[in-house]
Amino acid sequence: MSFPADGPPPAGEPSVRLEGLVREFDGARAVDGVDLRVERGEFFGFLGPNGAGKSTTIKILCGQLRPTAGRAVVLGHDVAAEPLEVKRLIGVLPEEINVYERLTAEELLRFSGRMHRLPDEEIERRSEDLFRLMELDQTDRRRLVVDDSMGTKKKVVLAAAILHAPKVLFLDEPFNGIDAVTARAIRSVLTSATERGVTIFFSSHVLEVVEKLCTRLAVIHRGRIRAHGTLEEVRAAAGMGPDRSFEDVFVHLVGGSTERGDLGWMG
Repeated sequence: MSFPADGPPPAGEPSVRLEGLVREFDGARAVDGVDLRVERGEFFGFLGPNGAGKSTTIKILCGQLRPTAGRAVVLGHDVAAEPLEVKRLIGVLPEEINVYERLTAEELLRFSGRMHRLPDEEIERRSEDLFRLMELDQTDRRRLVVDDSMGTKKKVVLAAAILHAPKVLFLDEPFNGIDAVTARAIRSVLTSATERGVTIFFSSHVLEVVEKLCTRLAVIHRGRIRAHGTLEEVRAAAGMGPDRSFEDVFVHLVGGSTERGDLGWMG
């Protein structure tokens, strides 16, 4: 599968830029003044506990929510001012998959390709590449999406999200609810994309995957960035040495306890 890297953002412009981003719900701030910069071709991890503001931030970047204040800029385009231009350049795998489930995988990719005005021959060629990389056989391709397992459904929807060769991929918990074989197939596709200049911005609770794949990351808690940078820089921000696990670093940054509880009453 080819991921063209043409059409770079203006000189010095990152793939993703957040400036004082705020999003309120009923007066409560889910995202509270976030500043962030993600460079072209990065595999960027966006981490935080449940309710930290991760999904809200991703939805703003994808044009699904408008910010209360601040700016979200993707490839030089303000998301609020130019939502259609941004959507032409990005691919999205949301946490809650919501697609036309009465289509087969082949039909879903054909629909996605036509929405992006790709020629039918190109759709077929790219679909075949993606089905092969995702390890989807003929039965998987011709089954209705509604009948797929969670892992197969995620592979199909990811294939549809990258069929048009987006410049930035937003992935919200792509490894939740899937087996090791499916996770390996997805990691392979994502690594291939970044090698061709695609920027990946993804949220995950699977810290082992973050350690293995991410070039940089940010930890968000209660709507604010607690630390960002390389793994080493985030570890330093937490004041922890190399002898501590990344799980300990993450828990420390979000204010959790690293002590083991005692359930003596269990006998």
